[in-house]
Amino acid sequence: MEEASLILLPHPWHHLTVEKVSQILGSDSDCGLTSEEVVNRQTEYGLNRLTNQSKESIWQRFIKQFQQPVQYILLVAATVTALFKEPVDAGVIFAVAVGNAVIGFIQEAKAENAIAALAEVVTVSATVLRDDQKLQISSRELTIGDLVVLAAGDKVPADLRLTDTFDLQIDESGLTGESVPIMKIIEPIDSEILLADRLNMVYAGSLVTAGQGMGFVVAIADQTETGRVAQLMQHSTNLKTPLTRKIDKLSRTLLYAVLGLAAMTLAIGLGRGGDFFETFKAAVALAVSAVPEGLPAIVTIMLASGVSRMAKRNAIVRELPAVETLGSTTVICSDKTGTLTKNQMTVQEIVAGGLSYALTGVGYAPEGHILSNQQPVDLATNQALRECLQAGLLCNDAHLQLDDDQWEVVGDPTEGALLVAAGKAGLDRDRIETELPRLDVLPFSSKTQYMATLHEHEGTRVVYIKGSIEAILPRCLNLLQPQSEQIPLDLNQAQQQAEAMSKQGLRVLAFAKKVIANHAETIEVETIEPEDLEKDLIFLGLQGMIDPPRPEAIAAVRDCHNAGIQVKMITGDHPTTAKAIAQLIGLQKVQTALTGYELSQMPPDDLRYAVESTDVFARVAPEQKLRLVEALQAKGEIVAMTGDGVNDAPALKQADIGVAMGMGTEVAKEAAQMVLTDNNFASIRTAVEEGRTVYRNLRRAIGFILPISGGESLTILLGILLGTVLPIVPVQILWINLVSAIALSLPLAFEPKSQSAMQRPPRDPNEALLSRGLLLRILIISVWNCIVTFGMFDWGLRSTNDPDIARTIAINALVSSEIFYLLSISSLVPNLVAKLRGKRRQLSYAPAIGAIGLGILQVLFSQWAVMNELFETQPLTFTQGALSLVAGLPIILWASLVQKIDPID
Repeated sequence: MEEASLILLPHPWHHLTVEKVSQILGSDSDCGLTSEEVVNRQTEYGLNRLTNQSKESIWQRFIKQFQQPVQYILLVAATVTALFKEPVDAGVIFAVAVGNAVIGFIQEAKAENAIAALAEVVTVSATVLRDDQKLQISSRELTIGDLVVLAAGDKVPADLRLTDTFDLQIDESGLTGESVPIMKIIEPIDSEILLADRLNMVYAGSLVTAGQGMGFVVAIADQTETGRVAQLMQHSTNLKTPLTRKIDKLSRTLLYAVLGLAAMTLAIGLGRGGDFFETFKAAVALAVSAVPEGLPAIVTIMLASGVSRMAKRNAIVRELPAVETLGSTTVICSDKTGTLTKNQMTVQEIVAGGLSYALTGVGYAPEGHILSNQQPVDLATNQALRECLQAGLLCNDAHLQLDDDQWEVVGDPTEGALLVAAGKAGLDRDRIETELPRLDVLPFSSKTQYMATLHEHEGTRVVYIKGSIEAILPRCLNLLQPQSEQIPLDLNQAQQQAEAMSKQGLRVLAFAKKVIANHAETIEVETIEPEDLEKDLIFLGLQGMIDPPRPEAIAAVRDCHNAGIQVKMITGDHPTTAKAIAQLIGLQKVQTALTGYELSQMPPDDLRYAVESTDVFARVAPEQKLRLVEALQAKGEIVAMTGDGVNDAPALKQADIGVAMGMGTEVAKEAAQMVLTDNNFASIRTAVEEGRTVYRNLRRAIGFILPISGGESLTILLGILLGTVLPIVPVQILWINLVSAIALSLPLAFEPKSQSAMQRPPRDPNEALLSRGLLLRILIISVWNCIVTFGMFDWGLRSTNDPDIARTIAINALVSSEIFYLLSISSLVPNLVAKLRGKRRQLSYAPAIGAIGLGILQVLFSQWAVMNELFETQPLTFTQGALSLVAGLPIILWASLVQKIDPID
């Protein structure tokens, strides 16, 4: 179909006239499409809904949990143990494998719902003109060429090329990042202009904040800008987190080590002429001892503990590995509006009577002062400033309200900022509106670029006008001075003052007034017309406003820099505004602000250089945000991306960790791994600290658990080399690995944060979880555990000639060594000493409680008949038990020496 193919061709709709768009679409700009044509096009183009991404079945996701090296080891060990008719051992090992799979499955069951959330964004009702009749339909029924009617409060149902507007303002912050509603026009604009500046277009999912309009549907479903975001999310790589990559590497290392040790054991046993069945059983015992069965559970518990602590600090983690990822973050890419800033326009500077004034206070709370040379201004002696503020107060349709102790603006945020500025000067709106009642209003329009209100005051008709610099200044004749006198306006000086404010990133509005008539004249003016305001206005001044940075965000950025973390602002706002905010927040590389257009023209090599050379990126489209994240990752950075809009979703998903804001769109939340409930960038700083604490505690747990498995393996290997009976049997190994190791390593999950957590640079992203220092620590402590365990086994065997008693002594000695080692590496002892010296330290008694609890269990293990029967142990005498306890004590000195080699904190 020739017409259809023509419509489907990409067109610069914003660059074409309304007449040309109507011609291409084959739709009437007054009557819309015919019913017959609607049916044809719906058949041709389909419904206006996003394509959902296909997902794996439940069983596929569950089975995938077993495709990991640690799981392979556990399953093989369980199978071989069952073949040797050891059902209890086999059952326990298999249960551990299944438990690990269930934990992973539950996390992945929080499936990717971002596309479904995007679909909800664009599934709304729509008003259309068809057959010259106005109809209310579901947005899904829209098709290319439909003529849609928009009114205040509507959500835009598709991408539209506007054909008619009346003071139409659109909130596009979710898509473009623009912090204030945009006034729309219908005239064609340059074809190369960026998405955020296409003033004659509106996009699916945006919100109509004021006015009315009409427009042709030029894109539906996946072809809309929102649909393109959805496609970017489907095709972006869902990267593994640094922790999952390191755990995978650790699992593979353990797999190779276990297979190597088992093969060595089998070869040595057979080489010595041993029975194949007994030798194979010994090899299996060694394999079981080498596998830290409790490690996956401890990792999960530690991450869950981090999740719990973060939730108390306004950070909700949706995926457990994200806890640690924040701790290894090297770059944070942050949105500006509402994240680094308050998302509350605030007047910061006023120029009136040729003089400049600064305002204190931020946000919509009417708290603060107006200062001149750091001193409060008296409005009673400054008529120019008073009139400028009064103009902003009266020429205004917004109002402030207090809701749950939070000041909010009902209406336009810009007008709300003017009300707050007047309130800071002590102007009472109710009293002033009573003294100067409004008689008429000229609403703001894109054509005039100003708003005007007519008031009566003691028989005088006065018009107050606010608007753009370009609209107001040329109409002004005189300038009002502080002492009420008027002098001729210096137009160049006023324009320079406005430009200086704009260069600071301020949005500048001009204010003026005009006396129209009074009762003494023959004609009383009750209305105003645009022609009444063409000249002879009295210039009152300028008010410059900005969405100010959060004070706590400034401190958070500083802390991130101290911790060696780069912070980059990626926003859809104007470059000038972005640079101004970046300087206020304290970003480091703000000499230039690269725009999305400049980024789109860069080859990959230049882009990788650009992401390192600047911290400010403005007017950035969704795919460019995605490219920026990918470029940083290509340089080996661990990237955290914050955002709240639809336009942030692809980058949130691509980042190593996506951080959505609680007040943001559902799309952003579903794409992210973490949600900040207070929308505050400062919460990221605390989350990073928690993440670093989790990683430190995880290293401590690994440095604690692996030497236990290592000591067991070396003990069994030594027994085979010396030709003795097995010093520890498999069921006893399971007791040590699944009970004592977990009971003692669990307290490490609750270790308090280090005082220096945010004073260190980020870890090398390529550093292995088993670093050289940690490997050396594991080897040294493993050797010590082997010496203690085999030494006490040999002593017990020689003194009693009973293998069961000797094994019981050996196990108790190993557990004693574990207890004293735990106390050596936990922060309990050093923090307690620091606290006794008067220093502020957070104490966790979990290690001591764990040690006491395990001590009780160990007594039951060796002395209770039921446990003796189950674990092949024998009751010990007081002397045997005391010697077993004392045998582990020297590890305190051993551990202090190791701490100098590998400071695990």
